[in-house]
Amino acid sequence: MGTVRVALDPGAARFGGSSFPGLSLVQGTNFPVFSLAYDGSSTERAYWKVPLLGYGSGNITCTVEWYADTASSGGVTWETALAAITPNTDTQDVETKSFATANTATDTHLGTTGQRVHTVDVTISNLDSVTAGDVVWLRVSRLPSDAGDTMTGDAMLLGLTLAYSDS
Repeated sequence: MGTVRVALDPGAARFGGSSFPGLSLVQGTNFPVFSLAYDGSSTERAYWKVPLLGYGSGNITCTVEWYADTASSGGVTWETALAAITPNTDTQDVETKSFATANTATDTHLGTTGQRVHTVDVTISNLDSVTAGDVVWLRVSRLPSDAGDTMTGDAMLLGLTLAYSDS
């Protein structure tokens, strides 16, 4: 029994027609930092298409790697949702497929440094009947209207890691 890990880069994200995070490229002192800037006042969403190769069973963990653009306190609520299609089996229209019920997690800024890197795990338990080899769309949102999202300013998403069992 092993764990499969899939890294998702912000540069591979896709966006709907409205309410999406901005692309950010900061020329740091020693290297560039590319991220998605999720607003602190309105819900924004980004999407990734992911083949779930080797999926066995159980929940999927989505680790969100992020930092605050300007804040040094408060919480950020992240939401994830999956839509799964089994190629050659499911008859669902890919252009009208809906997402399973979303899962959320709130992370609290650890303070002192505004641009400190944080991670939070969102346990995806609403799996949309996912099976090995499915094509999966992952939606990641920030929910600034959630009671736990108290951080002002942008939350900068650096990347995502999906982890799941291969058995």
